[in-house]
Amino acid sequence: MGDARIAVIGGSGFYQMDGLTEIEERRIATPFGATSDAIVIGTLAGQRIAFLPRHGVGHRITPSELPQRANIWALKALGVEYIISVSAVGSLQEEIRPLDLVIPDQIIDRTRGRQSTFFGNGLVAHVAFADPFCPSLSAALVECARETGARVHRGGTLIVMEGPAFSTRAESGLYRQWGASIIGMTALPEAKLAREAEICYATLACVTDYDVWHETEADVTAEMIVNNLRRNVDVAKAIVRAVVQHLPARDACPCPNALATALVTAPEHVPERTRRDLAPIIGKYLPVEARTV
Repeated sequence: MGDARIAVIGGSGFYQMDGLTEIEERRIATPFGATSDAIVIGTLAGQRIAFLPRHGVGHRITPSELPQRANIWALKALGVEYIISVSAVGSLQEEIRPLDLVIPDQIIDRTRGRQSTFFGNGLVAHVAFADPFCPSLSAALVECARETGARVHRGGTLIVMEGPAFSTRAESGLYRQWGASIIGMTALPEAKLAREAEICYATLACVTDYDVWHETEADVTAEMIVNNLRRNVDVAKAIVRAVVQHLPARDACPCPNALATALVTAPEHVPERTRRDLAPIIGKYLPVEARTV
């Protein structure tokens, strides 16, 4: 399809991207079902970008229900090479305050039962995930965030919990002992799937609260998150606009070739149905065989 080079996945409170021109909506059928909502494609700062509200317009989908494989497959099919994920998170450290921004560089998976890979059905792959966020795209986010005057923290570990309930105090305290910086519910398996799809992926985390560990701050509530995220949305949109104009080169990071040494199954043993279903992702390594009439 080749319709957009960069995508923005908007989290809680971030349901549309302002400033787009030449707008069209796409509903893309995928082997993994429907995407969270229609994908809006438009032009911003001279670049065609795709915007997808992660939870659907109106916030209809819980973190555990997100069709993450469908979302990433559809964006890859559109030709997307970069994904900026905008997410609401809680802070696990005193110095990371509500309304701050964090560009994390590490992640810990505390989810349960989510479909976290495109592979299986006769094809095995093991991608490297030691550094889960694209270093080049993350650096661009940090630079552009600083230019807006926002208080931004570079690096840090993001805990991804299952939800939809928030942490207990014991859990929040444990994650602080681990040295984690922020906590959210949606970056996984999104980041893993983006790596499998060879897409540069980085998170712009908008801090909305101090979770429940803080002794003097109010405990996190859904209302608190939405209210604080709305205050950060305009800043997040300004950062996205700036990054779109300063996309880093893809030859400076490992993301575009993540599958080059990850595919384990011998090509002759990969079922043709699997090749067809994953064609946007594995096509350059395992092309679909031409059908004979």
